[in-house]
Amino acid sequence: MNEALPRPRLIASDLDGTLLRDDGRMSARTVAALLAMQAAGIEVVFVTARPPRWVDEVAHAVGDHGVVICLNGAFVYDATQRSVLAEQAMSDGLVRQLTADLRSALPTIAFAAERRGGFATEHRFSGPHPVPDGSPAASMIEDLLDGATGKLLARCVEVPDADLVGLVAEVLADRAIVAYSGAVGLAEISGPGVTKASTLARWAAERGFCPGEVWAFGDMPNDLPMLRWAGRSFAVDNAHPAVRAMADHVCGSNQDDGVAAVLESILSATTGSHRQPPTAPGRAR
Repeated sequence: MNEALPRPRLIASDLDGTLLRDDGRMSARTVAALLAMQAAGIEVVFVTARPPRWVDEVAHAVGDHGVVICLNGAFVYDATQRSVLAEQAMSDGLVRQLTADLRSALPTIAFAAERRGGFATEHRFSGPHPVPDGSPAASMIEDLLDGATGKLLARCVEVPDADLVGLVAEVLADRAIVAYSGAVGLAEISGPGVTKASTLARWAAERGFCPGEVWAFGDMPNDLPMLRWAGRSFAVDNAHPAVRAMADHVCGSNQDDGVAAVLESILSATTGSHRQPPTAPGRAR
């Protein structure tokens, strides 16, 4: 990368596979770089597929605003106060329509839901993460809806993992957003038009940031809308091929604190050393 990049006003970053290492932890180097951004007057916001209960552990690295955009854009969450500030949730009626059509097309499909009231699951839904204590369970997710489903989760034993997201998206068409964040064999379903980009754009505009002032970082296809929207986009070196191909730049991997290295380069340039962010070429701009 030969061109000088204008100093960003806002850093927007995914968490898992991007800021966080493979063990799910944020390194001391990354925390220091994030806090240094804030001290330099550059805002930072995390934009993640995680539900609110899974972002409390990174609250120490959230900006002074305390906000994390969760569930692929469905919830805006204050991690310091542990409260949902805004939501773009699916109505119970929409969820029932979507699940009915998916059950018709894929009879063995199973669902869980991230709701305003927390996690809920069907008895036959299973995944790699333990069900939170106290979570309600039933034969059908429709019996557990609370009026605000942020994300519907779908798994299906009869469909190869690699095919599930595409099949679910085909059935639902434009009635919902179907995303893939790297969880194997899982389709993540949000309301129509709800993406990381749509919620980030609204949040940024409310704070006076335009897309050209935003640098965004990600690793998985659910990050693509956010990366397309931002003025500068970075894929970490371990990113999905589609993300690497689309991003403006490729930085170091999550294991190598690639995002932190770019943030450090911003600070170095600000203090006069003019060192460029360590990147490889992404897509042509």
